[in-house]
Amino acid sequence: MKKGSKTVGLKENKNFLGIPKEYSDFETSKYVILPVPYEKTSTYGKGSRKGPEAILKASHEVELYDVALGMETYKECGGITTLSPTTFEVKKGESLATKLQDFVMHLLNEDKFVITIGGEHTSVVGAIYAYIEKFPKLTVVQFDAHSDLRDSYMNSKWNHACAMARVLDKHKGKLIQVGIRSVGPEELDIRGKNSDRVVTYYAYDIKEDFGKIEKIIDDLTEYVYITFDCDVFDPSVIPATGTPEPGGLTWEWVDGFFCELSQRRKIVGFDVSELLPIPTLHHPQFIIAKLIYRIIGYITKYQS
Repeated sequence: MKKGSKTVGLKENKNFLGIPKEYSDFETSKYVILPVPYEKTSTYGKGSRKGPEAILKASHEVELYDVALGMETYKECGGITTLSPTTFEVKKGESLATKLQDFVMHLLNEDKFVITIGGEHTSVVGAIYAYIEKFPKLTVVQFDAHSDLRDSYMNSKWNHACAMARVLDKHKGKLIQVGIRSVGPEELDIRGKNSDRVVTYYAYDIKEDFGKIEKIIDDLTEYVYITFDCDVFDPSVIPATGTPEPGGLTWEWVDGFFCELSQRRKIVGFDVSELLPIPTLHHPQFIIAKLIYRIIGYITKYQS
């Protein structure tokens, strides 16, 4: 991202994967990693603001050759640049969403593919708004343990439990929820009132059935945006979240979904949020870093 005549980015020792400048320069890179370490409304475990930094650090331990794809993705994808972390120095979720929407839209207009790594789930709503604006016929796919459809929670419309309700404020297309296993009665009412555009796939119904992947993808329009809350994974895979729920998805199911999705639809952007690092426990942030790299790899292999 340019600021004056200079590009705002990170040095090799802090960028995603630690890749050299020839593959991570802003001007020439297709993919942009945008860390947004914002956290204001966490209601149980706190610390998701540290998630983006932990994921970037762990990414340096990801093997650059992906054995599942048979390539060094970073050399084939068109470049992956990492911007400096930002919260735009705002204190309210609504203000963050407005500023982030404008920022991401600028990146999209420069033909960048934006991957937002957020703190709490509301930290990425502005990025979703930009994609909604850019792609009018977009389907938003929400990977999450929680429905996040409450209009307000703890006297705040921008609580992290309201993230998808805020998305629905502007998104008139489909919202497909995947991996859900925690829903409040008021969320069922909201979903019922929006049954023409909100479809929920509960974890218990899909996690043992890889055949459901094809059915879910059948529900999607051509252009797809993924908003990925880390607690969609079972706690045995990712225990490092603020609001863990048992009965979640496995790495194999999620990986299989993105493999199939990238061959049948066009993924135009995605975000990751709600990783709460646990000191001395390294595998959660490593898994998420590998997932980000794997998704880029699938897009490169099947959509380029």
